[in-house]
Amino acid sequence: MHNNTENLNQILANLIKEWENELVEFKNPTESYDHKKIGNYFSALANEANLKNREITGTSLFNKQGQEKIKLQMSQMTEPATTFKNIHELQVNNYRVIMFEIPSALSGMPISCNGHYYGRSGESLVALGIGKLEEIRKKGRLADWTAEVIPNATITHLDETALDHAKRSFAEKHKNRFKENEVQEWSHATFLDRAKITIEGKITRTALLLLGKAESAYLLLHHPAQLTWGLESEERAYEHFGPPFVLTTSSLYQKIRNIQLRILPAASLLPQEIAKYDKKILMEGLHNCIAHQDYFRNSRIVVTEYLDRLVLENSGNFFDGKPDDYMFGEKTPRNYRNPFLVNAMVALNMIDTMGYGIHDMYLGQAKRYLPMPDYDLTTPNLVKLTLHGKIIDPIYSQILIQKTDLSLAEICAIDRVQKKLPLDDESITRLRRKKLIEGRKPNFYLSASIASATQKKAEYIRTRAQNNDYYEKLICDYLIKFKEATRKEINDLLWQKLSDGLNEEQKDNKIASILTKLRRVGAIKNIGPKKIPRWTLKTTT
Repeated sequence: MHNNTENLNQILANLIKEWENELVEFKNPTESYDHKKIGNYFSALANEANLKNREITGTSLFNKQGQEKIKLQMSQMTEPATTFKNIHELQVNNYRVIMFEIPSALSGMPISCNGHYYGRSGESLVALGIGKLEEIRKKGRLADWTAEVIPNATITHLDETALDHAKRSFAEKHKNRFKENEVQEWSHATFLDRAKITIEGKITRTALLLLGKAESAYLLLHHPAQLTWGLESEERAYEHFGPPFVLTTSSLYQKIRNIQLRILPAASLLPQEIAKYDKKILMEGLHNCIAHQDYFRNSRIVVTEYLDRLVLENSGNFFDGKPDDYMFGEKTPRNYRNPFLVNAMVALNMIDTMGYGIHDMYLGQAKRYLPMPDYDLTTPNLVKLTLHGKIIDPIYSQILIQKTDLSLAEICAIDRVQKKLPLDDESITRLRRKKLIEGRKPNFYLSASIASATQKKAEYIRTRAQNNDYYEKLICDYLIKFKEATRKEINDLLWQKLSDGLNEEQKDNKIASILTKLRRVGAIKNIGPKKIPRWTLKTTT
């Protein structure tokens, strides 16, 4: 919608002539007009505009301050968060008219207001029908946001340094296909088309994301086009990184405090030093976020640095399968959310399309004796990847150092043990056979027999169960000295001496079983009420 008054007046006249329909609503509100109703109309008109490929509606409301307030309220009431595209104010026949321009719902993303989807039936506000809801969502499944051409963009909107870097990466990736220096001799336009970053010389959203100048990001319309690094520790900080992503992902990596960690192998006096985070692993995770981001959700990619880990977040669900499918490098994706962007990133040697990226991240962490990456899909429409930068259990690292023949499946299983996560029966059997774990299900712990003599001996003793004779003797010795004991006193006597591999309920049952055995063999007796026992030695006459 053009902003000059003449055009706006003509548009308003045309709207009045057509009067209300699925795309237009007129109101004469007062200051007490219910803002929830405006939100409902916002949802309805935005969804209908998507279905009819239109983007204009009109109404009248409020002064300048009220306009800013309603913008904020619309962003809070709608999901995905959206607000008015423009607000235009006119004087028509001495009457003040406000025209609100509502953006069309994006393909695949119907807009709700306070959790409900609205549409129009002629001039009426109605619930958005299942058919219309699915039609909008279907558009999203068919559309590739990253492949769309931006009409006003030219090659001048691309960053020269990023283009040179992309050419070098493309040449390295395809060095067996082209002669030395051949790619460098291509014009930028030729290179961009051959790398499938542009379409017949036209600039795509992929081109702007990967190679665009920072100041050209506005051409990406609704999307913020940002990577955000945040620091959450004794200090707090953050920084946003825009296009060109082919360069700024490295800039983000430089913000991360990547100190050296020391690991002391068993029977060795010389520690091994490794980087807290491996650059190849981190960049693989970050590039995956860019490649698989659901750009229709208009959100940033966020990397949060904690003292002991990095958490990478991108919008959308896991598009084809789940992370475990790719852990062992045995699954190849059949399709992608952003195929045009994915193909361009493959051409620039940023990612692969065979599903090996996740597999390589797991192998890389194992070779560095650090915990495996963790994927969290519990939050709807959000993928979280955690890269650990700290040893959780030293015995885990000692096992990886000493047992070089372990399969990746076995490494992932002992990683689950150190993280106190459940194991399937097959993994339990395999790890027990190799004497890598001890304890009772579900409270397993890594076997200290693998660790060096200086590693966690005290903890091992705490988790190793003692013979029952030991606990029985403690009870009898206590009763010889103090004559009698309540159940609480016996609990206090034994609790800390029982295996740490037992939970509280198991410890309580263990003590009850020991007392029952001593009573049955005639060693002790209860001289108190049944519900509040007082135990003493049973003397023979």
